[in-house]
Amino acid sequence: MTLPTFTTLGSGPTVLMLHGIGGGHRAFAPQVETLASLGYRAVAWDMPGYGHSPPIEPYTFKGLAQSCVNLIDALQCESVILVGHSMGGMVAQEVVARRPDKVSRLVLCGTSAAFGKRTDGRSAEAWAQQFIGQRTAPLDAGQTMGDMAAKLVPQMVGPGALPEGARLAEHCMAGVPAATYRRALECLVTFDRQTALAQIRVPTLLVGGEFDRVAAPAVMRQMASSIPRARYVELAGIGHLMNLEAPDEFDALLLDFLREPAPKPLPDTH
Repeated sequence: MTLPTFTTLGSGPTVLMLHGIGGGHRAFAPQVETLASLGYRAVAWDMPGYGHSPPIEPYTFKGLAQSCVNLIDALQCESVILVGHSMGGMVAQEVVARRPDKVSRLVLCGTSAAFGKRTDGRSAEAWAQQFIGQRTAPLDAGQTMGDMAAKLVPQMVGPGALPEGARLAEHCMAGVPAATYRRALECLVTFDRQTALAQIRVPTLLVGGEFDRVAAPAVMRQMASSIPRARYVELAGIGHLMNLEAPDEFDALLLDFLREPAPKPLPDTH
């Protein structure tokens, strides 16, 4: 069994952070530092194919979730607080759906419960292929991931974004191997866990950005209403990369949520 690589700092309850498609473990650098200084064990992984993590074959959400569960087991903790951003939020939902026993709390940031589900009657498949084509066209034309990051990241952030945060986001995306980015895009468009939301039994925090055009606030609000113990919080002036655009505000939200007393278990519906 090959484990994904990860960074870890501090000791205490384990908070495992899962980055998005243009990320890597450094995408949670501010949170790792804050959490570790306040009595948590902060862990940020490199998703398979990112950083020094070996890629998986086939590259699917099932495989990514298993990789995450393997890491949780290797960390030798009964359960983790799982924080997922964007595609990492989808991996987090997949983990909770498959192994609810491994997660004690859930934080979903700038993510959705399904990707590319059309409501206008157009074929989702055609739309997915078009999306992948748009995202990979610059690579096909000979551009580097660095070129793409310089163009995409400024479009993703809100007017209130911290410039240093946007720079770190660009640095992370520039370091993603192009082959992994292509595989992750193909995986991304297959995601659909809409029917699993009602089964999430743990306290859940959803964090949205007012200017997030990737995971719109309305989509996240709807998600929160489908999860029994969820609440939605929105960061004003912020876009898709909320934890880097507004690290202090994001960390404050996260810490308040982690410090809430654990609620009584929900009656089991099964």
